[in-house]
Amino acid sequence: MHGFGRYLAAALAARFASEGMSLAVVLLALERTGSAAHGAFVLTAWLAPHILAAPLAGVAASRTRRPRLFHVGALAGFTCAVAALSVLLGRAPAPLVLAVALLGGSCGPMVTGGMSSLVAGLVPAGAARDRAYAWDASTYNAAAVTAPAVVGLAAALGSAAPAMAALALAGALAAALAATLPYGAPQPARATNPANSPGAPAGPPPAGLGAGLAALWRIRELRAITSATTLAFVGIGTLTTTSVLLASRLDSPGAGGVLMTAFAVGALAGSLTLGRITAVEPGRLARWAMAGTGAALAAAAFAPSVTLAAVLFTAAGVCDGPLLTATLRIRSEYAPDAVRTQVFTLGAGLKLTAASVGAALVGFAAAAPPQALLAGISLLILAAALLHALVARQAPARPGGAAAATEPSGGSATAPAGRRTPAGP
Repeated sequence: MHGFGRYLAAALAARFASEGMSLAVVLLALERTGSAAHGAFVLTAWLAPHILAAPLAGVAASRTRRPRLFHVGALAGFTCAVAALSVLLGRAPAPLVLAVALLGGSCGPMVTGGMSSLVAGLVPAGAARDRAYAWDASTYNAAAVTAPAVVGLAAALGSAAPAMAALALAGALAAALAATLPYGAPQPARATNPANSPGAPAGPPPAGLGAGLAALWRIRELRAITSATTLAFVGIGTLTTTSVLLASRLDSPGAGGVLMTAFAVGALAGSLTLGRITAVEPGRLARWAMAGTGAALAAAAFAPSVTLAAVLFTAAGVCDGPLLTATLRIRSEYAPDAVRTQVFTLGAGLKLTAASVGAALVGFAAAAPPQALLAGISLLILAAALLHALVARQAPARPGGAAAATEPSGGSATAPAGRRTPAGP
């Protein structure tokens, strides 16, 4: 696990910067222009490139001969865009600001899924890697808790500009730490794996641009988790706006942030506890997580007070916490080595795009009762759990009664891939 501690620090710093941008951009635009809509347009430009940049970033990361330079460069580009927006937003012409946001957002997939793809090169396969993904998932949840709080506090004390500067500093720290990490092929469970011997054949050739998307569709386990989490995040993307509306309906207009903080704290606790359960197959853990989250949010729709709603939001977060851990485990175990980074960046890009779609949809439905909106969110997440169960159902049995299974691909982007055994990556 050489370098994994530095990786966690880099991931937390990068995701802190990423999580804080949504709030900081809107607050800074409101402060300098008096229009939150201006900030919304800049935020849209920041988020829009994720789905388009994800496959390109994955291909570039898998083909580069200098992965350290590529990853550090992506983090540096992300950081420079944050710093530039802190200076230009509300002062420079809008087209220039939007162009900077588009460029910075194009680096976003490497901050999320791209960084998670590095874990396989730092931690040997098996239970240790499963636990490592639980820790990796906790960096997302910790950032979701701390970043909005820091941004909100800085804005309340004076200006959103220092908050943007803090996000830029976090990005710079992430880039500096990423420069110290070892970069290499995924580590096997045992050092004696023949694949690592001096006479072993070279790794697989670089995969094409569509290979990652093909793997997400062709491999049942990847198709199941990707389709289910994408559907679930249409609902998750509406949760922030819905929580504000729900708090207002419960006569506590300022408590929307409390509900989302409760959800984030619960998610952090869930990732550090339930997410560390490696004895449960990750697909089953993902279904339980989505089912529990949907059920808790459905109950919150009927809460008579903000206090009870916050308790139920916390419970929903605890259930949601293991979902990311399970998702990362599935991507690591079933993605062919040649398209591993593509699978991670595409999965993250699809989820973020789905969340953006959900946020737009709730804007059109904002006049509906917030209890109905929250019930709709819960139904989407429960439907995602059902979708995963349907797509991931057991393959037909082979002649002779043995269940059909596929073997590890050895890195081919086109050959069948399956769950990696303890003896291999």
